[in-house]
Amino acid sequence: MPDLDALRTRWSHALDGARSPGGPDPAPYADNLLARWQEPQRRYHTVAHLTAVLDHIDVLEEYANDPALVRLAAWFHDAVYLPDRSENEERSARLAERALPEAGVGEEKSVEVGRLVRLTVTHAPAEDDRNGQVLCDADLAILASTPDTYAAYTAAVREEYAFVPDEAFRAGRAAVLRQLLDLPRLFRTPYGTREWEEQARENIRRELAHLTAAAPDSPNPPRKAAK
Repeated sequence: MPDLDALRTRWSHALDGARSPGGPDPAPYADNLLARWQEPQRRYHTVAHLTAVLDHIDVLEEYANDPALVRLAAWFHDAVYLPDRSENEERSARLAERALPEAGVGEEKSVEVGRLVRLTVTHAPAEDDRNGQVLCDADLAILASTPDTYAAYTAAVREEYAFVPDEAFRAGRAAVLRQLLDLPRLFRTPYGTREWEEQARENIRRELAHLTAAAPDSPNPPRKAAK
């Protein structure tokens, strides 16, 4: 179980890095977000995922123009998460754009956090979008995990989509994995390209082979069964 007090401290540091001194107490905002990340419908998109993304941002922060904003975007990027809905990222971005000004973050920075959250729909930041590259690489780093960790990740994703029949899930998941393999690069930062790209592609190919061997395609795949 992730250390919630440590996460509260990390939230406070990120918030303090993005706002002027003397803003509102950060604790209620951290508690609200942590409550969201612990909702019962979550199996992969949990506080463990939030912690992992923050840890990966720590590794990649040298590539970001504003690491504090990237960390705030990590806190919000799946703050709204219902597996059967397609507007989670948009609603999460709007939550950030409402909450951050209340917490003392300026409008321009709040808008940037919202923009970063919306990038996690496609994970396709521009070549000059250093903040976006760091967030997207951190969010996708699970793809480059060890085989055992990757298997646990895919099992947790399947649990989140338990309402989707097996054949439809396999077809939808396989379609998304093929889209990922078709990308010229999964990771955009130099570190991600060097350290994560090869392992991620190996994991994806292995999972895709398993899925396609298990069942034929379904005409009604879920929209997003991969992240």
